[in-house]
Amino acid sequence: MTHTPRNILDGYRVLDCSIAMAGPFAAQRLGDLGADVIKVEPVTGEWQRHVSAGGATGNRINVSFLSLNRNKRSLAVDLKQEEGKAALYDLVRTSDVFLQNYRPGVAERLGVDYKTLSAINPKLVYVSMSGYGEDGPYKLRPGQDLLLQAMSGAMLSTGREGEPPAPAGQYLVDAVTASTAFEAVLAALLYRERTGEGQLVQVNMLDSIVALQMQEFSVFTVAGKPQERSAEPHAHVYIRAPYGVFQTSDGYIALAFPKMSTLAQVIDAPQLAELNDEGDTFTHRDMIYAVTRERLMHKTSAQWLAAFDAAGAWAGPVYGYADVVEDPQIKHNGTFVEYDHPTEGHLKTPGFPIRFSKTPSRVERGAPLTGQHTREILSDIGWSADKIDRLMGEKVIGEEKL
Repeated sequence: MTHTPRNILDGYRVLDCSIAMAGPFAAQRLGDLGADVIKVEPVTGEWQRHVSAGGATGNRINVSFLSLNRNKRSLAVDLKQEEGKAALYDLVRTSDVFLQNYRPGVAERLGVDYKTLSAINPKLVYVSMSGYGEDGPYKLRPGQDLLLQAMSGAMLSTGREGEPPAPAGQYLVDAVTASTAFEAVLAALLYRERTGEGQLVQVNMLDSIVALQMQEFSVFTVAGKPQERSAEPHAHVYIRAPYGVFQTSDGYIALAFPKMSTLAQVIDAPQLAELNDEGDTFTHRDMIYAVTRERLMHKTSAQWLAAFDAAGAWAGPVYGYADVVEDPQIKHNGTFVEYDHPTEGHLKTPGFPIRFSKTPSRVERGAPLTGQHTREILSDIGWSADKIDRLMGEKVIGEEKL
């Protein structure tokens, strides 16, 4: 009888040796699809356990770590000790994916580089993530999100001329790199299904954030159009006016390039009707923005949204997080998942964004404590209880109990 998996990646094992955001986020998505993701971390715990975002420390697990490590088991092991390394090697023999984002040279020093691990398991998909690439002049630079946003050119595609460049309000580069790595794993596993061969997969943050700007860079490299920020705060240098956020009498709305004839009618600005929807809306974008800004301040957000909607123009509300979680479409989509965690209580976090009709994603477990599953994982690969107890005593491996 053919086995029908509950989840798409049911039966696959992933060793997650990554830290911070991009790697753990990619591994979490694999876990959301049913993979057995084993978070391999030091006996003292992964770095992210010891730093918090926004002061959200949690009970025994801070929210930063909690948000990036659900659907994983934790193995706490010292890879600098030979018996610790032996534990990893035994796991590699039964694993499908190995994911790491060590600094250049660290994987080789630890003996967990692709050459070493692929000799143990030739079918292994080995994903190496870096900030700027595995080699080249920037290979030793820190792969930090804000630094890469700055270097990618993205900050100068919005905002006002003469004002500081505008970074995103999210860890944008980490997030897109995680998605890139997630896609890379699925593609490499598909190749392995067809050929039986594993391979080395390299993903770096710089290339990921540049590729995200496919349209913007092509406008520059193909059409030769420079990034020219204007005096008014347009939301994008390559999109015609009006395009951005505008204040109303009681808040803000977003407005996305309505036809000039429509805009002129809705906001009662007949002078705008004379402008061409293409060339003029770039040449006169500051004037268009200023006229639109002045008119929109005289009515409420709800009034303007109703008016633009009736005219068939693209406009929408500007939400804060409190608005997002209560939005009816968000609730209808099931965008957030809720589950109970043994130490952190009832949790509500963003879920997996893809819907599968036959194999839906699910939360099997919340983020683990450091080494919570060390005994379970090593028992899975045949290590005896006596050996595990001995290595616990020698601090080669570790566990934190509920």
